[in-house]
Amino acid sequence: MRKFIFHTSLFIFCIGYSNSIAQDSAMIRKHPPKKNFMDKVFIGGNIGLQFGTITFADISPLVGYQFTEKISAGIGATYQYYHYKDKYYDFETDVYGGRVFGRYHFTDYLFGHAEYEYLNLETFDFRRRRVDVSSLMAGAGYIQKIGNRSGIVAMVLYNFTESVYTPYQNPIFRIGFVVGL
Repeated sequence: MRKFIFHTSLFIFCIGYSNSIAQDSAMIRKHPPKKNFMDKVFIGGNIGLQFGTITFADISPLVGYQFTEKISAGIGATYQYYHYKDKYYDFETDVYGGRVFGRYHFTDYLFGHAEYEYLNLETFDFRRRRVDVSSLMAGAGYIQKIGNRSGIVAMVLYNFTESVYTPYQNPIFRIGFVVGL
């Protein structure tokens, strides 16, 4: 009888112990360890090239921070080189500026994007002068993940403050990349 009680007690103890281990692992999955600051930082941007009658180069790096699983924001810089040359015209200029942006991730792949961009550019009118152009843009994007911390980003944006000097025509298509640090 003692053996039966001992074995039954041992069996009940083992079942209780295994259930407590299973609960601990389930709690770990529900509450993953907190990320440090650098785990939430990402870099990326756009690079574009075009050659021919119109030569165009665009380098637009960005750095961002993921505040929550759904919300991220950041800043970026823009440099564009533009050269138009044909039989009658030879025009060359540089465009530079910066932007701040915010994103809301609806799913792991789809997000909404809003940004304010400031650019300084040379005008195409009769007087060659530089002007400041501000743009407020919003739209949606898709990220194709490559591993856990990087991906290729495609966005469609609409400029709500389009002016005669705005260098983009609506809609604006962007393709770039992001990499987590």
